[in-house]
Amino acid sequence: MNDEFQEEPSETSRSISAGINLEAQWVVGFVDGEGCFYVGIYSHPEMQAGYQVLPEFTVVQHERDVQILYALKTFFGCGVVRRNHEERMAYRVRNFTHLRERIVPFFQKHPLKTKKHVDFLKFRDVLLLMERQEHLTPQGLEKIRKIASEMNTGRKR
Repeated sequence: MNDEFQEEPSETSRSISAGINLEAQWVVGFVDGEGCFYVGIYSHPEMQAGYQVLPEFTVVQHERDVQILYALKTFFGCGVVRRNHEERMAYRVRNFTHLRERIVPFFQKHPLKTKKHVDFLKFRDVLLLMERQEHLTPQGLEKIRKIASEMNTGRKR
């Protein structure tokens, strides 16, 4: 879970994002439109329950707007910016501690305005279950699987 790969920003990205000062309500609106709270559940035979639960907060943008992703990284003080796919870049936070201590408190203090708020609350619930080590039991894993299946328009996993 602590697999945050640090991609070194280019000088251009670093200097462009350095001048961007983000305000909390702007971040809320931007994440409402472009962000995603996701919980991946992957088969992993070496894990106690046979699966690994990987929560992730992500914001994706076209590479021409990568400076805003670096500004988000600076704003939250955590995460990575890396290529997502072809011309898309992503700001990602996967580190459990950063999710629990930075991302969740921010969005609790500054609630999202769209249906994404419901996904955030479910995401937070999964993190709480993980904090209590419930993801390591078949029953807890099933709870997390149910919550995750109801997130992001109810896609089944």
